[in-house]
Amino acid sequence: MSLEILTAGPMLTVQDAGRFGLRHMGVSPAGPIDRAAMALANALVGNDPGAAALEFAGPAGRFRCDRPVRFAVAGADCALRIDARTVSPGESHRLNPGETLTVGVPEGAVWAYLAVSGAIASPEVLGSRATHLRSGVGGRALAAGDRLPLGEDDPEAPCLRPGFRLEAAAPFRETGPIRLILGPQDDHFAPEVIARLTGCDFTVTPQRDRMAMVLGGVELPAERGHDIVSDGTVPGSVQVPGSGLPLVLLAESQTTGGYPKIGTVASADLARLAQMPVGARFRFALISAREGEDLWIARQARLRRLLEGLVARPEGLLRSDYLLSCDLVGGFYAPGEVVRPVTRPAPEDRP
Repeated sequence: MSLEILTAGPMLTVQDAGRFGLRHMGVSPAGPIDRAAMALANALVGNDPGAAALEFAGPAGRFRCDRPVRFAVAGADCALRIDARTVSPGESHRLNPGETLTVGVPEGAVWAYLAVSGAIASPEVLGSRATHLRSGVGGRALAAGDRLPLGEDDPEAPCLRPGFRLEAAAPFRETGPIRLILGPQDDHFAPEVIARLTGCDFTVTPQRDRMAMVLGGVELPAERGHDIVSDGTVPGSVQVPGSGLPLVLLAESQTTGGYPKIGTVASADLARLAQMPVGARFRFALISAREGEDLWIARQARLRRLLEGLVARPEGLLRSDYLLSCDLVGGFYAPGEVVRPVTRPAPEDRP
């Protein structure tokens, strides 16, 4: 039972929730750039939110399976075809042996996720199937001819969709400044430089990958210098090297670094920043660490409600699981009357 890759885009990798508990040994967690989008794609096909799926930037490629599966793409709108038939992202569909799935370029975003029912069952490395491209831990970028093993699946399970329409097949679509917690080395920067964070527009540059993204448009010179004794970093850390151009660390961030960190992007906003296309402009807004924690807790609650609210999607045949999810009587009888017996009118009362 496998998924065959007929063609592959340049950034097609296997990712799961990531490998944790090893940063003290220099092992980055890797995992998805947009964790919520991968969770949605997985949930749409009945997988656990952190199960292994495919992450891609640019075209994903063309795929074929050797057993019937359900698949879903989430994170961004993109062109999807089963042979010549167009289907929609943000909901799950069936792919049968002999059919070819083609997944195009994410539109209006950078990263998207393809999940397959049963999940990808490639061998674990250090407790995870996630690919760390910089080090090769967990594998490499996928290529044409690769076959990915799949886990067990229930072929009778329904295809799913969200209980309400999503914008651009993404779990969240928000605007406004990117929220930032100052520190731990914000004291390396003069007050007027700190003020540039909220008073100037930053630009997303083409210098980006799964490790970090470089921001342009604003320089942040450090009056105490751009070298520190190396200390810990996390995804979201905003380092400022000697160029003065900040770089935001992402899923494949190194575990320590020797540049001062002017701040850390709030976890609730990190994926939104990473999904901004090249040339996008934005500003930061400063918040406290406590506010950042509250934002993350609220975001996780919203995601949980979204995943718990998935419903059966109508398919070509009216399956029982879909019919049971519908209100088939509300349009004809008041719900309270359904429990009362329906009597036929006497002949003299009939029209």
